[in-house]
Amino acid sequence: MGAADRRPGAAGGGQRWSRGVRPGAPGSRTTRLELYYDVVFVFAFLTVTTVTSSRPSVPNLIGCLLVLSLLWWCWTGFAIVGNAVRTDQGVLPLIGFVTLAATFLLALSMPKAFVDRPGGLNGPLVFAGCYFLVRMSQLSVLGWVEWPDPARRRRWLLLASPPVIATALLVTAALVPHRVADDAAERWLRLLLWSSALLVEYGAGVLLRGAYWAVLSAGHWAERHALIVLVALGESVIALGFGPRFVTELPLTWPVMAAAVLGIAVVSALWWAYFDTLALAMEQALHGIREPAARARLARDAYTYLHLPLIAGIIFVALGLKDLLAEGAEPGTPAWGEPLGGFWVLVLHGGVAVYLLGLAGLGWRTWGEVRWVPLATVVLLAALGPLSSRVPELAAVGLLALVCGASTGAQTMVDGPRRRRTRQVALAEQEASEAEQSRWRGEHL
Repeated sequence: MGAADRRPGAAGGGQRWSRGVRPGAPGSRTTRLELYYDVVFVFAFLTVTTVTSSRPSVPNLIGCLLVLSLLWWCWTGFAIVGNAVRTDQGVLPLIGFVTLAATFLLALSMPKAFVDRPGGLNGPLVFAGCYFLVRMSQLSVLGWVEWPDPARRRRWLLLASPPVIATALLVTAALVPHRVADDAAERWLRLLLWSSALLVEYGAGVLLRGAYWAVLSAGHWAERHALIVLVALGESVIALGFGPRFVTELPLTWPVMAAAVLGIAVVSALWWAYFDTLALAMEQALHGIREPAARARLARDAYTYLHLPLIAGIIFVALGLKDLLAEGAEPGTPAWGEPLGGFWVLVLHGGVAVYLLGLAGLGWRTWGEVRWVPLATVVLLAALGPLSSRVPELAAVGLLALVCGASTGAQTMVDGPRRRRTRQVALAEQEASEAEQSRWRGEHL
């Protein structure tokens, strides 16, 4: 790591860092406390798929995307804080526990995030309040160390403005639409206000440029995003395996076993498409950028913004796979299942297509190259949509697994030289790190 990996004032031991907060380091990696944060996002992703699958419709799909996008922005705040400071040192665990509780309540309020239901607290207001608490808790950690410096204090106040405005829009969405509109107009007005809240947060990220993204450790930044992709893929497996009554009541049959294998094949192809080469090569590219502003821009564009389509695509796939095994095990269901139908083709094919478009975007933003294989696969999925909507569920999922596997295999072949070079560098880095850790432990432990 060069000198550009260090932000001004980020060295340990100074006055800035003497109040219970310790800085991160260029070589820092993900802490166990950050992994603990991600446990809540497992529940949050599962809640998104469960709520959407219970009321399948296009407006609810849009609502799913809006909730997921705000949830992603909350998670991004955890990644930014974890890169700047050591989250498991000083007072940070205590702040983290408070933020974690607010995040769990945020996920718990998701089923009522748009419309309040009789009994209990007002769901939309609880969601808005928890969102504000999570975002401001994250920013408070940065404000803790920046407040004594007048210039950094002004920057912090600028950073705090978007979540305040976004929360105000969420509160407006909770209180106003049902007073000024009814039925469909009320629903679309609410979605418009939510979209405005998203535009404020994501737009501010673009306008403020590197103010959010001062990436001290490229390794930590890449690792955190790779881990959250794993969390989303894990949610797909959970959604596949835990349909209603499946585990305890429904029989294990050959169609169920076939559906399980095909579902895992789809998820595994998505894993390979990201983790085999692309994730490693992107981390190496981020390490190679020494100029802080350029590194911040790549961290923002390739990770914060272009990883959202990956997460959204995986969640849509999880939504499409949810209950697949349970439906296949139902005694009254035909052996290969009912026809999949247009809506669920939109969810499954659309989820994989969004994921592949995200991968193509990552290649374009990182290296300026067009990745033709995922783009061609998106066109193929669109062409196969009408056929998949008319065939039984298992046949449709089998066709999707075949397309995903072929696409991943083709991209692996195209990436041949880069794949060998990237994986050799990654292995050499891993072995060097293991050797250094073994040497240090032998001397000090």
